[in-house]
Amino acid sequence: MSREARVERGTAETTIRITVALDGTGTGRIATGIGFFDHLLEQLARHSLIDLAVEASGDVQVDEHHTVEDCGIVLGRALDQALGDRRGIRRYGDARIPMDETLATCAVDLGGRAWSSITPRPDPLAGASPWLELLPHFLESVAREGRMTLHLDVVGAASVHHHAEAAMKAFARALRTAAEPDPRLSGVEVPSTKGTLR
Repeated sequence: MSREARVERGTAETTIRITVALDGTGTGRIATGIGFFDHLLEQLARHSLIDLAVEASGDVQVDEHHTVEDCGIVLGRALDQALGDRRGIRRYGDARIPMDETLATCAVDLGGRAWSSITPRPDPLAGASPWLELLPHFLESVAREGRMTLHLDVVGAASVHHHAEAAMKAFARALRTAAEPDPRLSGVEVPSTKGTLR
């Protein structure tokens, strides 16, 4: 079974094309027009071992919000398609990632229910870096469209770069574990007593 997907989405604000291969080697081909976002998506590919290709163009002359949000929507849909009926996967994954002073903790459930809890959430109107708003919004969009439960907490960060990168790496590692085939399920069983994750 091929665990790959390609999803495209076009609006008046953005055009997004994303390809994922869940059983990859972590290759990232990323071009969003937003340098720091490209860096974070490269971290996602490398640490999840998902081959990820992202081509995005958007109204960055307005700001980066639409491009980041829409990439989250399309990535979530691509992950959902690639996971298929989710038979034989581990379903749950978690990770704790230190990055100097920062510690990010993430837990993921690919059980088909969309939920996200991401902390802390600084007030962007109080002058905080926009990435403390943009990255959680991106991950919420991934969780909703990917039909996953996501809990993410970052503590100790004295740098926005460390905060965002540790968060993305923790998500990547948790997703990697959750999406992996579980050899004890033989690829045919759904990891739920309901018998379905749809």
